Amino acid sequence: MAMELVCPAGTPSALRAAVEAGAHTIYCGFADETNARNFPGLNFSQEEMAESIAFAHGRGAKVLVAINTFPRAGAEPLWHRALANAESSGADAVILADIGLLAHAAEHHPGLRRHLSVQAAAANPDAINLYAQAFGVKRVVLPRVLTVAEIAAINREIDVETEVFVFGGLCVMAEGRCSLSSYATGKSPNMNGVCSPASHVVYAEEGSELAARLGGFTIHRTKKDQPAPYPTLCKGCFTSEDQTGHIFEDPVSLDASKLIPALARAGVTALKIEGRQRSRAYVAEVVRNFRAAVEAVAAGRPMPEGMLARLSEGQAATTGAYAKTWR
Repeated sequence: MAMELVCPAGTPSALRAAVEAGAHTIYCGFADETNARNFPGLNFSQEEMAESIAFAHGRGAKVLVAINTFPRAGAEPLWHRALANAESSGADAVILADIGLLAHAAEHHPGLRRHLSVQAAAANPDAINLYAQAFGVKRVVLPRVLTVAEIAAINREIDVETEVFVFGGLCVMAEGRCSLSSYATGKSPNMNGVCSPASHVVYAEEGSELAARLGGFTIHRTKKDQPAPYPTLCKGCFTSEDQTGHIFEDPVSLDASKLIPALARAGVTALKIEGRQRSRAYVAEVVRNFRAAVEAVAAGRPMPEGMLARLSEGQAATTGAYAKTWR
């Protein structure tokens, strides 16, 4: 049986494109701050969510609603309404990170399946089993800091499904635990949905170089005729002892497609593609390629080669922590 392919949709049209391209499951969110991708022009009204879920169900696909930010003190009713709206819209599950919201969902929406967001950064059996026992969590999205061997070891000690990211943006920190970007911009990645918000990015010509700054901090310097990476802190240039360069990770994307067979052997239930802010054309092409890959693995056939290289950031990719090839 093929692993479940969980695909992003930032708009109703992207959701339709993902379903038609072969997504088993789509994840999306409401157009408000309950959703960590609450960007202008993206996401779903309650009516659009209900219509989109009906469309997906009519074609055999499932929909997960991400309510994955942490409620502001005193504003909890907004998050509670999002849970109620997800259930009334027919969502197959909700993706949650906040303990209080998990408790509310378990008490007031016991029939609504609960998945643990990567924002909770649950990366060991003790934490995962606690969420399962206390809040009835059925699936955990693992942070992108584990090797395949570590994922296999975790799966041997838990009784819930695991979901892992295999393509798209790469966070090299334990999601939900990154303080660098909060320090630089004053915005929490957990609440504002992006570690390097465009409103805090500035490019400035300095002599023969182009400086890329985030929140006033210079993250990159490149020659004017060279491509300038987007200033993401963990993919920036740092000086450590006598070395200057990309200490944590190069400015590239995650592509773990070659590891799909190993992830299947490790007991992973679902493969997740990042990119709710991406176009429907991008989503459709990535979904088609990954659907072909997971079906090939399930059938014991060789996977297609080089299928997604041109869709990666900087036309380059990494397997991140899965194979521990980073510095």
